[in-house]
Amino acid sequence: MPLRLTLNPTIDATHHRLDSTDWNNIYIIGDVHGCHEALCRLLDRLDPSPGDLVVFVGGLVMKGPDSKAVLDLVSNTPNFYSVRGNNDQELIDGRESIDSLTESDLAYLESLPVVISWDDIVVVHGGIDHRKPVVEHTLDELLNTRSLVPNGSYDRPYWFEARQELPRVFFGHTVLAEPFDSEYAVGLDTGCVHGGQLTAYDYRAEKFIAVEPAETHVPRPADSIAEPHDQHSHL
Repeated sequence: MPLRLTLNPTIDATHHRLDSTDWNNIYIIGDVHGCHEALCRLLDRLDPSPGDLVVFVGGLVMKGPDSKAVLDLVSNTPNFYSVRGNNDQELIDGRESIDSLTESDLAYLESLPVVISWDDIVVVHGGIDHRKPVVEHTLDELLNTRSLVPNGSYDRPYWFEARQELPRVFFGHTVLAEPFDSEYAVGLDTGCVHGGQLTAYDYRAEKFIAVEPAETHVPRPADSIAEPHDQHSHL
């Protein structure tokens, strides 16, 4: 039987449960961060039909050149869904701003769920700490978790390398030198805005599809790009 998450009551309203049988193909896309041109090329590769589901792991905005175009594309396409990311939350809270975004854009970001799930799959931006029940996670933890070390950020152990239980979690936020792929977690933020690839996962075919960005918009130091290891492929 498919697993269902029990969430903290304060974030229950932001869990969107989908039925995978409603969709032909399912694609999950990593952090876009305003890289509209790369996103369009990736979508050309995927060529989703209206009967296909496209899910984003959050991080739609900021850092890159055209957050407005990314939001317009995602919000106006009925079969495109996204969870909320930490940068999206910063805009919602007023800690950051983008001049081109309207009140309608901010309302759309605020409407995004924190968790999307189907079958034994969970999509969340940051991560899930397997050492405690999901119901005990805060919004900040679901949006920002990387390391299992308190305030560790890019210090090992990472939550996704330590995870050994279902549901399988698709995530972004942690910039990876290459996608992370295990039976229990799949990492898709390969740093498009930092000169890495924009990566998608084809859920039905169980494979990654990626495009190279046209340019590096925000350089990133090597010590804040994770080199995944100890992967146990489900294939």
